[in-house]
Amino acid sequence: MNTRSPRLRSGSATVIALAVAVVAVSSSAPLIKFAAAPALAIAFWRNALAAVALTPVTLGPRRGELAGATRRAVAFCLLAGVALAAHFATWMPSVQLGSVTTATALVATQPVWQGLIAAAQGRRPSVAGWVGIGLAVAGVAWATGVDVGVSGRAVLADVLALLGAMAAAVYTALGEQARASLSTTTYTWICYGTCAAFLLVVCLAGGVDLTGYDGRTWAAILALVAGAQLLGHSMFNYALHHTSATTVSVLILLEVPGAALLAWVWLGQRPPFDALPGLLLLLCGVVVVILGATRANRPVVDPALTD
Repeated sequence: MNTRSPRLRSGSATVIALAVAVVAVSSSAPLIKFAAAPALAIAFWRNALAAVALTPVTLGPRRGELAGATRRAVAFCLLAGVALAAHFATWMPSVQLGSVTTATALVATQPVWQGLIAAAQGRRPSVAGWVGIGLAVAGVAWATGVDVGVSGRAVLADVLALLGAMAAAVYTALGEQARASLSTTTYTWICYGTCAAFLLVVCLAGGVDLTGYDGRTWAAILALVAGAQLLGHSMFNYALHHTSATTVSVLILLEVPGAALLAWVWLGQRPPFDALPGLLLLLCGVVVVILGATRANRPVVDPALTD
């Protein structure tokens, strides 16, 4: 006989869901690094296969919602899909060009850019938000300054990761508008499909090979889809029904040490120890930004974006 209360069981399930989600998203950058395929091709297949996986639900139980979606909601979904394509088209190459640890940490500055977007829209961040932005910028300067002494390739990787974070912030801002009237499943199906279509055009125009990979690479791509894209996304959404968005936002940052550990153990890529103080400062700044946004009652997480 199970004597545990429903609340205790729900709490245990939430902890398990968050743990699975963090592990799933932490595997993303190491898998991208491992896959012997162009970054843009990986980005295309990741989103195309995810859209295919969501199609039976969207065109089945969610068909009525899709048919009744307003033009405004669909337009924001399409724009969010283009922003998502920009995110993957910059962040994924940064992982292949540089350090898994640095690329993952720099793309985690997304809430910082969201705060600056909010400021540009007239919603000024709190004092804590500005302090967090300052700490994060200082951390970025430290980490990229270390990479200046490594190579131009490492600096390019840093720039691409930051551009990926900016694109992710734009994606989240657009998604906030679309998800006001659409479920997460319908919203992500349109976004992933749009993102895949955009990336397909870019790949074809650039002559990027979309096939001809070995079995290990296809396995890595499928693991990306099943793990970070679908499983991590689903588990974070489940957790959001049982805990605060702030908690989920902060826990998502565990992707950074998680990815660093996996890359070190699995791929033999040693974390850039000289840059670690800067990366830690960066993450502290992001946490402060998240807490400041929470006090201002602004969105601090979009689990549909799981790197």
